[in-house]
Amino acid sequence: MLEMHQSSPQYRDLMTQSNEQASADILIVEDEMPIARLMEMHLRKAGFSTSICSDGDSALAALRDGDWRLVVLDRMLPGASGMKILRWIKASNSQGHTPVLMVTALGMAAERVHGLNEGADDYLPKPFEPDELVARAKALLRRSRVVESGTTGVNILQLDPDVPVVIEGDQRVEVRPLEYKLLKILMDKPGKTRSRDYLLDHVWGHDVYVEPRTVDVTIKRLRKALKPLGRKNCIETVRGMGYRFVKPGL
Repeated sequence: MLEMHQSSPQYRDLMTQSNEQASADILIVEDEMPIARLMEMHLRKAGFSTSICSDGDSALAALRDGDWRLVVLDRMLPGASGMKILRWIKASNSQGHTPVLMVTALGMAAERVHGLNEGADDYLPKPFEPDELVARAKALLRRSRVVESGTTGVNILQLDPDVPVVIEGDQRVEVRPLEYKLLKILMDKPGKTRSRDYLLDHVWGHDVYVEPRTVDVTIKRLRKALKPLGRKNCIETVRGMGYRFVKPGL
């Protein structure tokens, strides 16, 4: 086997490629090169630096060597599978807060749920609109910055901006759309008590007749949904007045 001298053009090219990959924002793991190049073009147009791996084994090597802000990951890959890579990212202490956007032709609900349960932060089925890819990447990076800037040892309760999902650390729970909307309104003003009438108007709408008791029932379901996160008590009942959201950790 021939060794490359440090002054040779081949050595310099290899080191330049390695350094560019290690400093990139987003790692694209996709074996179909036209799709990978399409992703790269639009993400770079949005201001991100990117690097591409076309198989699972090279992706694992890049993940071990680099510091990535986001991984865009295909599920079906030569070498190590997308699910194996996803599990490695979530199990690795050094990559514990790296969000993963899975992009795959396996768009069935069962496959999507499986990916999310394994730790994927979002799921985008092929074919996709490039603008949606960029929007989802930006949303994941925004959420990642919030987590990174949080108080040490205290996870932050967050709402997925695209789907009715509540997030805390690496945990995600799906809620019903009305529960999501109700929680969002309460979280917009932490500590502020919202009356049942206010919640009826802003969640169900002015033109829909709903009994005030419906608010109580929805709050009860929401607390039950948040129980796996240990946050069912973050919504307090203010007797005779309504409900309020209390920030976790306060």
